[in-house]
Amino acid sequence: MATFNDFNNPQVAALPAHLKQFIVEQHYEHYTPVDHAVWRYVMRQNYSYLKNIAYYPYIPGLQKAGLTIEKIPDLQEMNDALAKIGWGAVTVDGFIPPAAFMEYQAYRVLVIAADIRQLNHIEYTPAPDIIHESAGHAPIIADKDYHEYLSYFGSIGAKAMFSSQDFELYEAIRALSILKEMPDADEEELKRAEDLVTHRQDNMGEPSEMALLSRLHWWTVEYGLIGTLEEPKIYGAGLLSSIGESVSCMLPQIKKLWYTIDAVNYTYDITKPQPQLFVTPNFQNLIDVLEQFANTMSFRVGGAYGLKKAIESRNTCTAVYSSGLQVSGTFAEFSTDKNNEPIFIKTIGPTALAVNNKQLKGHGKDYHKDGFSSPVGRLKGYDIPLEDFSATELIVLGIEDGKEVVLNFESGITVSGIVKSVISSEGKMQVITFDNCTVKDIDNKVLFEPDWGVYDMAVDEKITSVFCGAADKEEFVEIVYKSNTDTHHVKYDDRTLELHQLYQQVRNRRHTGGDFGFLGNVWLKLQRDHHDDWLCALEILELLDHENVEPKLAAEIRTFLEQKAANEPEYKKLIRDGFYLIAHPVEQKLVV
Repeated sequence: MATFNDFNNPQVAALPAHLKQFIVEQHYEHYTPVDHAVWRYVMRQNYSYLKNIAYYPYIPGLQKAGLTIEKIPDLQEMNDALAKIGWGAVTVDGFIPPAAFMEYQAYRVLVIAADIRQLNHIEYTPAPDIIHESAGHAPIIADKDYHEYLSYFGSIGAKAMFSSQDFELYEAIRALSILKEMPDADEEELKRAEDLVTHRQDNMGEPSEMALLSRLHWWTVEYGLIGTLEEPKIYGAGLLSSIGESVSCMLPQIKKLWYTIDAVNYTYDITKPQPQLFVTPNFQNLIDVLEQFANTMSFRVGGAYGLKKAIESRNTCTAVYSSGLQVSGTFAEFSTDKNNEPIFIKTIGPTALAVNNKQLKGHGKDYHKDGFSSPVGRLKGYDIPLEDFSATELIVLGIEDGKEVVLNFESGITVSGIVKSVISSEGKMQVITFDNCTVKDIDNKVLFEPDWGVYDMAVDEKITSVFCGAADKEEFVEIVYKSNTDTHHVKYDDRTLELHQLYQQVRNRRHTGGDFGFLGNVWLKLQRDHHDDWLCALEILELLDHENVEPKLAAEIRTFLEQKAANEPEYKKLIRDGFYLIAHPVEQKLVV
């Protein structure tokens, strides 16, 4: 990315390079008058309905997030507002990989899809859009307990193990969501994309940590309810941004369950309404459930369990040693003793060593380009681990530069060679480098021999943590999975551009007043060239009704809309809801 706009927001400015790669410009000028009308309709509907059914902070949270009813939010305005509560926002191109999404949350930055849903998907879209991301997520962030949960979830999720199947499903979902937002999508292609998502969902094998965490994220951040089973309130962004499902989710046939760790067993389908929803009594319960799940994850369990997950992942992972050393690479194998404790680990391909998430000088993936291997555990006959040896104890053992030494591990592994250097920090020894080194296991099998070059041995008693990704992502220059499927950007024909102008003329009248009789000309053009439109007609009717002008024209438009609602069922609810808002106008002063 050539330039990076941090919006003068500290949270955005603090983003690391590997996350900045997903950021795209908002290009506010690309939003059409129809786009703004879609935003305005959804926001008015949301306010009208959600003021009674959303969790309390939603309505005042709109203002705190820098959102208004009248126009699509500008990222600078959002960042100015969010900075006051310690958050920021950036725009991205549709779905981004789950691991990256989680890490943005950990940095307290909202990820907002730059695009907005098409008019024909005004009630709901499976694709990420600016309505869902900003009007759904941002207002609830004003609640301190909730945004603490959100950022904590991100920090946990950023360490979750993910699998190749996760990426395959992500790619299929991204492709399907893009197709569903295309106005001229081929029906056969759409069916193939839906079938592919179903196939990959049904053939995930054992779900990864990331897959399970995504379920908890879905049933809380996206589709969560709070309060009681009898009278819950909405806080999930998926519900807050869907003017269809925010109503239907409260129907008795949608089962309401208490939110517990059991929610991790419920899969979800982003293309369909949810058959059940989970209710939390408070936001602290969300943290408690997350903590319960986190205690089962590799980054906390470590050991053989974590290494096994790392190998299954087939991605860059990091093993953290009790000495503080972090080994980042693709883990290929490990050995254990009779107690199932790791005694030897091996990576293949580029590997890096780090301490406190900072790469050790001279130990990047270019140096360890062919992998890394090392014994794990204590030396035979010693009560303390090697990492805790004092300077005097090291001399007695023979670990001095230029000295030849033989190290016998409790596992039976032996390391013999000439000490070249030692790396220590914070009172712990992390690495001993040997020349002319030989490493053998208990069966006398050679694990490393002198002809292979210098040997760097990790110093540690055990593997305390294993997580996905590199320890020092900036130095590792981790190749984060990024989709090659671009979102669809509509190219407008002359007829559509004319419709945009009609919407803009209505918008101008609403904002600046003037000759409301001119709206009759707009109505004539709509009838002549855009008879399928309903939203522009509704906006004209709203103006005429509120200004109490042109009653004959207003009656004609109302009759047209009533007939469209009667003859075309897909518009029935949208038009009737629009009539309701004309009769019960939103008090915008509360949210602008």
